[in-house]
Amino acid sequence: MNASCPAIVSAAPTFNAAHRWKVLGVGVAANASFSACANGMPTTAIWLRSGYHLSNTELGVALGAMGLGVALSELPWGMATDRWGDRPVLLTGLLGTLLALLTLMLWITPQGAAVPSLFSLAAGLALVGVLGGSVNGASGRAVMRWFGAGERGFAMSIRQTAVPLGGGLGALLLPTLAARYGFVPVFGVLGLFCAVTALLTWRWMHEPAFTAEAAKGPQNASTGMFDGKPASPLRNRQVWRMVAGIGVLCVPQFAILSYATVFLHDHGRLGLAQITAVMVILQLGAMVMRIWSGRHTDRHANRPAYLRGSVLVALLSFLLLAGVTGLSAPGWLLMAAVTAAGVCVSAWHGVAYTELATLAGAASAGTALGMANTAVYVGLFATPVVLPHLLAASSWAWVWLAAGLVALAAWPLFPRP
Repeated sequence: MNASCPAIVSAAPTFNAAHRWKVLGVGVAANASFSACANGMPTTAIWLRSGYHLSNTELGVALGAMGLGVALSELPWGMATDRWGDRPVLLTGLLGTLLALLTLMLWITPQGAAVPSLFSLAAGLALVGVLGGSVNGASGRAVMRWFGAGERGFAMSIRQTAVPLGGGLGALLLPTLAARYGFVPVFGVLGLFCAVTALLTWRWMHEPAFTAEAAKGPQNASTGMFDGKPASPLRNRQVWRMVAGIGVLCVPQFAILSYATVFLHDHGRLGLAQITAVMVILQLGAMVMRIWSGRHTDRHANRPAYLRGSVLVALLSFLLLAGVTGLSAPGWLLMAAVTAAGVCVSAWHGVAYTELATLAGAASAGTALGMANTAVYVGLFATPVVLPHLLAASSWAWVWLAAGLVALAAWPLFPRP
């Protein structure tokens, strides 16, 4: 048995220590499937705007609707995961998301002169968010329970690469599908991702078998106390600070993911191929940096210091993007600045989620991750709704500057080294 995974009993050969990699694979697949929706749909913003006859403000409402749905459902999904386990929650959420996407594909897509209303589009995307939000807390809790303390940062960072992986797949496929064929194949492909992931979940997602001693061990206990007992994440002040920091630092990330395509098209005058290349490279860079970050912080045990440093790096990247934008730089420089800002503001996720789940304890990780994802997806809802108003009152340079200042606000919320 691997020494870094002491909590798994070898008496169950089907679910021995090696099975944790299959569980991690399911977690990656589940998060990638939903990320292709949440982070892939914004890459179709130009065609969503034209296909559904939306203004920039209405586009923001449509793009934010999925985030609102996730924000409303994350905490209940997380608490359900802690009570009933990862497998039933993931299966319910993935199959429900599949049905919601099929509904969008069949009844809420433009067909000739018939254009669905903004309300029906937003409601459909919000329903995808409500059901798809199940994947976030459930698969994160599974990682915390299957992996030992010396591997969790690395494993959680691999899991968090699913977000840019799914976003990258969405950026690679969805704009071309939307531009050439409309939104029926867009929703169909996203539904196919969920169906395949549900099958993998049914096959491989199982609870680990803990010994009695390991179940009571420090790796599964909260670091916070309440009346002499491990505190619920909802009563843990350290957990709430981490949740707030994660939510705040996601706002500039969503600014990039939601409106980078519109910025590059409207301000940079770039075409489909260039915009797609930027979004795919951005997501691939984020994946590489998340894996490196998890391995680095596991080796050096420096997650708090790394998180604070990530805030400052994100701030500098957005200041650079604002400066390049204000100087009316050529298209290639805008592409490089957007890519750099997107990678810098996306590299820290796995480290932050590991630190949060460690503070809460593995047995309560579903609730803690649900709290964090509620904050994250409130940002996913609010950012694309607010950003067009800021843009209308100022310029793209001021939008990116404001995003950098929001990132800075996360610095005091993360724990001191």
